[in-house]
Amino acid sequence: MKGVWKRLGLGGRLCLAVIAAYFALAVFGEVQYRVAHARDVTPAYNVVHEDARYQPPSWAHPMGTDNLGRDVALRLVQGSRIAFHVGIMTSLIAIPLGVLLGLLGGYFGGKVDSFVVWLCATVASMPGLLFILAISMVVGQGLLGIYLGIGLTTWVGVCRTIRAEVMKHKDRAYVQAARVLGYSHARIMFRHLLPNVAHMILIQFSIRFPSAVSTEVFISFLGIGVQGEPSWGVMINNARLRLWQGVWWEMTFVTAAIFVLVLVFNHLADELRDILDPALRNESR
Repeated sequence: MKGVWKRLGLGGRLCLAVIAAYFALAVFGEVQYRVAHARDVTPAYNVVHEDARYQPPSWAHPMGTDNLGRDVALRLVQGSRIAFHVGIMTSLIAIPLGVLLGLLGGYFGGKVDSFVVWLCATVASMPGLLFILAISMVVGQGLLGIYLGIGLTTWVGVCRTIRAEVMKHKDRAYVQAARVLGYSHARIMFRHLLPNVAHMILIQFSIRFPSAVSTEVFISFLGIGVQGEPSWGVMINNARLRLWQGVWWEMTFVTAAIFVLVLVFNHLADELRDILDPALRNESR
């Protein structure tokens, strides 16, 4: 990781700094959420102030207030918390599943690979959003349904990438030597092949994190995702009803927060791919 940091350009380091700032906001929001629930009080971001409705940005409320007088900045912080929850938890479901199936298909080939390819094609052929909505409706509205819905439908890209990398590595000298030494298939896959394709996991994480966040925003916007919490999708859904009244600040700040987060993750993914992908690295020399 130290070598990756040295090879990152200025843009990549700025992206990491912005992501770190978002993460700090998410941690602050998590602490605020936990403290409020531990004390069994209404969290500050949900406190209603009838005399402070529709206030534009000011020193007291840097991002203004909404239709119930709730502070938009505090709610935006909680939206960051939910975004990181979704990005991390869905990655913990999708990436291990995709990596495992990709390793199995790429290493064993034959019928195992045919089954993995068939499974990928089957899942990829399903309308992703409808599949996510179906899982969310079965499990119930809330974050658990979103975790499972997004996590179980977005592993295909990870699987295909890892499978292709393993197929390139499985006939190389170090793998052949491990076979000659009598190592088990599990040891070869997880002790030898996996470390050599791990860079693709990092790249895939940086790609799918903003995709998962965007999906959650859309689902919550439709009213099927997060309930009772200020998800960015919920905030956009509430703000759109008041744009015609000239209340622009809630929509503007939420949209800007989503745009910046997706932008920095996508740029970071491009830089990581250029640095860690051996083929691209050799072309640049």
